[in-house]
Amino acid sequence: MHRKLLFLITFTFIHQQIFCWGFYAHKVINHQAVFLLPPSMMGFYKPKIDFITEHAVDPDKRRYIVTQEGPRHFIDLNTYGVYPFTNVPRRWKDAVDKFGEDSLYSHGIVPWWINSMQQRLTNAFQQKNYPAILKLSAELAHYIGDAHVPLHTHNNYNGQLTGQQGIHGFWESRIPELLAEKSFDYFIGKATYIKDPLDFAWKIVLQSASAADSVLLFEKRLSDQYLPDQKYAFEERNGMIVKQYSSSFAITYNDLLNDMVQRRMRQSIFAVASLWYTAWVNAGQPQLEANANIQFTASDSTAFKLLDAGWQSGKSGGRTCEN
Repeated sequence: MHRKLLFLITFTFIHQQIFCWGFYAHKVINHQAVFLLPPSMMGFYKPKIDFITEHAVDPDKRRYIVTQEGPRHFIDLNTYGVYPFTNVPRRWKDAVDKFGEDSLYSHGIVPWWINSMQQRLTNAFQQKNYPAILKLSAELAHYIGDAHVPLHTHNNYNGQLTGQQGIHGFWESRIPELLAEKSFDYFIGKATYIKDPLDFAWKIVLQSASAADSVLLFEKRLSDQYLPDQKYAFEERNGMIVKQYSSSFAITYNDLLNDMVQRRMRQSIFAVASLWYTAWVNAGQPQLEANANIQFTASDSTAFKLLDAGWQSGKSGGRTCEN
């Protein structure tokens, strides 16, 4: 695969307020995860890789038409106390009994939602419902990717509480855009079976939460060393002059974080492939038809069109990544 053929998506300040991980990164995560699957699964997934890749961003588009979508992408763990947040029950029912469903949704539900989506994918494999397998695989991967973003686990999700507005998109969009094609390594290994997907999802968000303070602290320290005309740069994109973090600032920040963005992106790819594989194993390892003629229903086709229309209209249905 030629990396430079991977979805040349432009990220600027005027776009960053609507993306999680950035469209580019989500698509790369889904695309690369296919190659970690065993042959018995890859034979089905690889011919459908364009769908898996393109629909990686459907959950972000859904934010504009479904008000309940936003909380599925994050969890503000720091609002529950201190790491490792043992006061938060890991099982959904127990958490609801303790905090109430409305309260949980207000602070985000991503680990529980990952578990729910993984169970739905297992059911789709059991039924050999190929359209559902593809759709659920693409969307489950999105939530897994979001759970790997440190600021998706913190209520200061865009530095709005510390005068660091824009840091969210900087970490998850600008750095991958600048470095992923040049230096990120996607040779990761093979998917493995996850015995407890819910526990696995919680480990992901706890790892993200442990890194959130560093994401904020190092940006603040580095900003103190840069003049505004050094921190930001104006570049031409698609015939427009846009303001964004300078390459020098971004590269230095990435070095301070010891390649954290690449590590979390690689871990996202591995987690996506492993949870796809786990769903298939738990479903009894059904034989998947490599050349299956998959037909989406008229309802599915309409839903895809509505997602695109809602995204294009820019009508937000809840908390976005950075607002």
